[in-house]
Amino acid sequence: MTPPPPSPKQRKLTLHTNHLTPNGLKVSIYLEELRASKETSFDYNIERVDLSKGAQKEPRFIKLNPNGRIPVLIDHSADNFPIFESAAILLYLEQNCDTKKAFSFDAQKEPKEYSSMIQWIFFAEVPFAKTRYHEETKRLYGVLELGLNNRDFLVGPGRGRYTIADMNAFPWVSLHTRAGIESLDAWPNLKDWFDRMSNQPGVKAANKSVAL
Repeated sequence: MTPPPPSPKQRKLTLHTNHLTPNGLKVSIYLEELRASKETSFDYNIERVDLSKGAQKEPRFIKLNPNGRIPVLIDHSADNFPIFESAAILLYLEQNCDTKKAFSFDAQKEPKEYSSMIQWIFFAEVPFAKTRYHEETKRLYGVLELGLNNRDFLVGPGRGRYTIADMNAFPWVSLHTRAGIESLDAWPNLKDWFDRMSNQPGVKAANKSVAL
């Protein structure tokens, strides 16, 4: 059921997350970019879920996400509507908060770009769950390397522009050492993109906020 759309000026959000996982980080990046861009006015708080104590499996959390995983976003201005799965949260924020499509594309006016963005989000959402597999991670980085050929960002005309597709992929690439890949030198396009992403204001702010 689609929640009633509140006035952007009244929107209040809570993100249940933990800094140890990339899925929570990507949502924080988008929230911080939106806040910095002043695209919409909202209050957002972080409630840290202690994974070491299994807090994500407690009844209180299961009511928010029956799958018992982070992140979960609560839109208090839409009858405390819960959204789980990181890609779904990104798209919810894109539809409800990124009103000027600063980090997205208009699905009606720019259908091809919008579709490409969604494709990259789904690409990163499923396979990168396998980053513990060294060879699979290398293959996926190779796909991103090709996608970033002669581009600054994954989607958009020309060299592309910074969107939620990049925010969605970045946290998984940032964990390359966990997959046994010490350096991104083998993928120069990906390495340049990673350095570019690391300097985005929202990425810096999100890394700081989730590490508190």
